[in-house]
Amino acid sequence: MSTTVETAATAARTAPAAVIVAIDGPSGTGKSSTSKAVAAKLGLHYLDTGAQYRAITWWMITNGVDVDDVGAVATAAAKPSIESGTDPAAPTITVDGLDASGPIRTQEVTSKVSAVSAVPEVRTRITELQRSIAATAEGGIVVEGRDIGTTVLPDADLKVFLTASPEARAARRSGELKGKDALGLAATQDALIRRDAADSGRKASPLAKADDAVEVDTTELTLEQVIECVVTLVEEKQAAA
Repeated sequence: MSTTVETAATAARTAPAAVIVAIDGPSGTGKSSTSKAVAAKLGLHYLDTGAQYRAITWWMITNGVDVDDVGAVATAAAKPSIESGTDPAAPTITVDGLDASGPIRTQEVTSKVSAVSAVPEVRTRITELQRSIAATAEGGIVVEGRDIGTTVLPDADLKVFLTASPEARAARRSGELKGKDALGLAATQDALIRRDAADSGRKASPLAKADDAVEVDTTELTLEQVIECVVTLVEEKQAAA
């Protein structure tokens, strides 16, 4: 009996501490790729909050809601059922039971998601969903977005803010969109800058770096270097817990 108790106690001491990691930053900084890889390496859950805002935007578009009508968007915000799978190897997003992983990545959704995301009722709805997912993620979770460390999970164990030059971000985003809704490099950079302005300037939960976040400039780093940097930060936080 004592051996069993000692073994259990030893396992409890050596098991990594559950940790909630918030990774924020503008588009094209490597948030999604980094977050998924970090979660996979450390055995954590993963949540792409941007996909949730894209999902509700796609629902608005497909259901004929005028996304430029703040009142109409606010009224409809509670209607769609949005569910996010948190397996970093195969994250999922469904809307009213339908797989929305492809439709939410169209240029139409991309061009309208900032307007929908700026509506307070939308942010309240999605923020509550995100907090619920993070609170029930056994073992810990990596949550990526634009207001995670400042608004959604201000008490996260670790906050990371990824940045990169506009040129580097545009090059990465153009590569991601190749063969889909590809834009020229200059047009992509312009779109990113406009998205930054919209996200940073909105009244409800603007894109911002939390005061206690660790800033990582990914401009000159490879994806693997960024991943290793964040993994190290998480492991240090777990060791100190």
